[in-house]
Amino acid sequence: MAPPARRPPARKPAGKATASKIRQLSWRSPEPAPIVLVSGPEEVCAERAIAGIREYLRTEDPSLEVTDIRADDYTAGTLLGVTSPSLFGEPRLVRVSGVERCSDTFLAEAISYLEHPQEGATVVLRHTGSSVRGKKLLDAIRAGTGGGVEVACPAVKRDSDRYDFAAGEFSAARKRIAAPALRALVSAFADDLTELAAACQQLISDVPDDITEAIVTRYYGGRVETSAFAVADTAIAGRYGEALLALRQALASGSDPVPMVAAIASKLRTMARVAGHRDSSSALAARLGLKDWQVDRARRDLMGWNETSLGMAIQAAARADAEVKGGSRDAVFAVERLVTVIATRQPFGS
Repeated sequence: MAPPARRPPARKPAGKATASKIRQLSWRSPEPAPIVLVSGPEEVCAERAIAGIREYLRTEDPSLEVTDIRADDYTAGTLLGVTSPSLFGEPRLVRVSGVERCSDTFLAEAISYLEHPQEGATVVLRHTGSSVRGKKLLDAIRAGTGGGVEVACPAVKRDSDRYDFAAGEFSAARKRIAAPALRALVSAFADDLTELAAACQQLISDVPDDITEAIVTRYYGGRVETSAFAVADTAIAGRYGEALLALRQALASGSDPVPMVAAIASKLRTMARVAGHRDSSSALAARLGLKDWQVDRARRDLMGWNETSLGMAIQAAARADAEVKGGSRDAVFAVERLVTVIATRQPFGS
């Protein structure tokens, strides 16, 4: 069986010159090429991209041969051996992990391979970007040697990034989810993108109709109620008793003080950025790199706050952040003190 014809690389739109000369693909819609560089630290996205390439190739030809090799534990000659055509000419997919830790032998052979990629072979190189190891190889790929493409998987850190990720999950599945439901879901899994992705897929699989906030609460109510953002919301609203109860429930369910303080600090920072601005929500969101709903929420959160109390809360969050990361023997007490300062809007102990 002859190997499937390879599509020619699409031309980049005019006027978008970048340092890379190769085509940049979304991890949601990857395509095969002789060399596919999957770069960046977000493992969930990288796994999706690599799985997508495999499904793409397997749809073209079910006889696809798949081989996994490690760049950090590499035996000389392996890359050429597994990419060389077999007797029957089946297409080959070679998935290479650990390129950021690659051995000198792999680095030399991979660079050499770029000069003469094997017909019918797709080599996927996974580099997390955690080190500069393999930079010479990456530079060669990005310069166009080997006819490669790149799938970037940048870190998903900000609230808006997680919101976009989750929204993309439902959009890709052509499943509608109400905005409040999406916000509740993202808040419930704010500290773990893998769990957020799994939760999205569960709802997509299980719910035949549109997804409402009530459905999210039914599936993940306990998680939503005890999330770090629920603690932050009740404390910022000044509901001291509810905030402490939510905090204790979250800690009892296994929540870590570090991401909890990070979530509280994130909301306070957003409030500080929004405070004092009179622009429309959309205009301010565009200027600050936020979503419209984040600006609206921050403005609601600011009710009852002033410059002095907000500054005190931000200072308390900075202190708590240092303490839960090793500066104190009692991380739980540090979070409780932070919640007390925010909910009462008074210095601790006053």
